[in-house]
Amino acid sequence: MAEWIDDLARALGEPPLTAAEKTRLLETARDVAHRVERKFTPLTTFVIGTALGRRLADGADRIDALKELLEQVRDHLPPESDG
Repeated sequence: MAEWIDDLARALGEPPLTAAEKTRLLETARDVAHRVERKFTPLTTFVIGTALGRRLADGADRIDALKELLEQVRDHLPPESDG
């Protein structure tokens, strides 16, 4: 089951995610689910993906562009609650 996402990436014509990309994406998805609302998690990942695709089409490096986009998402998250 752990290879499913890599197989999906290849089936869609994309290179598999690196371990660091997987970790950062999952952390961001968790933060959106807990700090915004769970139902916005897949929508957020869609928006990240479309923004990433645009940047890649403009010649950006995937690792750098994804890192920058995830930082932008984190900057837009509400503060963590203490409770």
